[in-house]
Amino acid sequence: QARLVQSGGGLVQAGGSLRLSCVTSGINFKLNTMDWYRQAPGKERELVASIKGDGTATYAESAEGRFAVSRDWPRSTAYLQMNDLRPEDTAVYYCSSFWGRRYWGQGTQVTVSS
Repeated sequence: QARLVQSGGGLVQAGGSLRLSCVTSGINFKLNTMDWYRQAPGKERELVASIKGDGTATYAESAEGRFAVSRDWPRSTAYLQMNDLRPEDTAVYYCSSFWGRRYWGQGTQVTVSS
């Protein structure tokens, strides 16, 4: 049974930074793509960033240049570094990976005040 446990997030002023972590177990972390999604109130969940097993990263247009996704395979942990945060980045953020089925972290709230 795969498990994704998130940490990080919180309240930050606009322009600030936060780092989210996602510790995984039960998946082949070296091979799996790790995804970061977010869901703002009243909106659908959207993909923010992804990182493949080979380290190739892709970003949503809204995250490009401000967010950086990384992975530490000895620790089976993925990270999402978020810089220059804006009020519109306020959302619950989820890490996710597909291993037979899609698994999700528990979600963590990120609130950016103006």
